[in-house]
Amino acid sequence: MRALIVVDIQPDFLPGGALAVPGGDEVIPLINFLMPQFDLVVATQDWHPPRHGSFASSHAGAKVFEMTDLNGLQQMLWPDHCVQETAGAQLAKELNTALIEAIFRKGMDPQIDSYSGFYDNGHRKATGLSGYLKEKGIKDVFVCGLAADYCVYFTAIDALREGFNTTIIVDATRPIDATGFEKAKTDLVQKGGHIIAAQFV
Repeated sequence: MRALIVVDIQPDFLPGGALAVPGGDEVIPLINFLMPQFDLVVATQDWHPPRHGSFASSHAGAKVFEMTDLNGLQQMLWPDHCVQETAGAQLAKELNTALIEAIFRKGMDPQIDSYSGFYDNGHRKATGLSGYLKEKGIKDVFVCGLAADYCVYFTAIDALREGFNTTIIVDATRPIDATGFEKAKTDLVQKGGHIIAAQFV
C-alpha cells in the first residue's frame, strides 16, 4: 500500500504569496497527475494563528529570515503566512482535491513551529498522520509539495522515523534554497530514504 503526502500546496507558498517558493506553482500539474497512481492521498496544510511565534512580526525589532530562540528551539523568523482562515492559507484552487482523503493541519500552536506533517519541530505533539497511515495499511510513503528543503524534507525524515519506506519525488517539489535542498537530499538518503523522479513512481 502506497500513500502520497501532498505538502502545503497553499497560495502563500506560490508565486505572489507571502512566502513564495520559486517555481512552486510548477509542481501542481504533476501532483494532480500523480494522485491517481496511489492507494491513498493525504495533504498537509500550514494553519497558523495570527501572531504565531515563527513570524518576524511577532518579535519587536526582528527581521524576516533572522534566527531566534522559540521555546528552546532554533527558529527561522518568517513573514506572516498561512494565517488561519485567510485566502493564502487555503489549499490552492489549482490542486485537484477530489482524491485527497484527509488533510492534516500543522503549525497551530503559537509557541512552536511545525515543518513536518507528523510532528511539531520539537516532537512534542503528533498530528495523527502516522497512526492514520498505519491504520490504512500504508508501507510506502511518497512526499511532494512545498517547500522541498523545509516541510517536504522534515515530513520525509519523520516518515522514516515512523517506519515507512520513504521517498521524495524530486520533480514534484521546489526548494526555497537549492543548496539547502541538496544537503537535505543527502541526509535523507543517508538515513535510508529515497529520491526519485516522478516517471519512476
